[in-house]
Amino acid sequence: MKLRKNKWRDNHSEVDTGPLNDILFILLMFFLMISTLANPNVIKLSVPKSKSDTKQKQSVVISIDKNKNYYIGAKKINSDSINTVLKKYINEGDSIKPAVVINADALTEWGEIVKVMKAARKLGAITSATVTGKD
Repeated sequence: MKLRKNKWRDNHSEVDTGPLNDILFILLMFFLMISTLANPNVIKLSVPKSKSDTKQKQSVVISIDKNKNYYIGAKKINSDSINTVLKKYINEGDSIKPAVVINADALTEWGEIVKVMKAARKLGAITSATVTGKD
């Protein structure tokens, strides 16, 4: 009895992995896209909603350093003349209620920040303060 070897089985003893590479690449891309969309470190907050648009055009930026030096943009101003200088900048703006942004150093006294906020509010501007630096 003569046993014949199957030529087809001997030639194709390996598994064809070409299509497997394509499938793995597609799965890898899918998981990378999903992982960038899901951020587990997000804190859920209930934020109040408003019916009107609250975005304002930023018109004046005031910076205060630790030595009580006041700057509007890059121009240094005297702390006593903050009301008159602010009045000039706020009245130049559009008909939109202007916004005053206060950038202060961490070592700045709060009284200095409040002084600028009161002057801006008195002139009808919206204020927002940011404190930067090491605590």
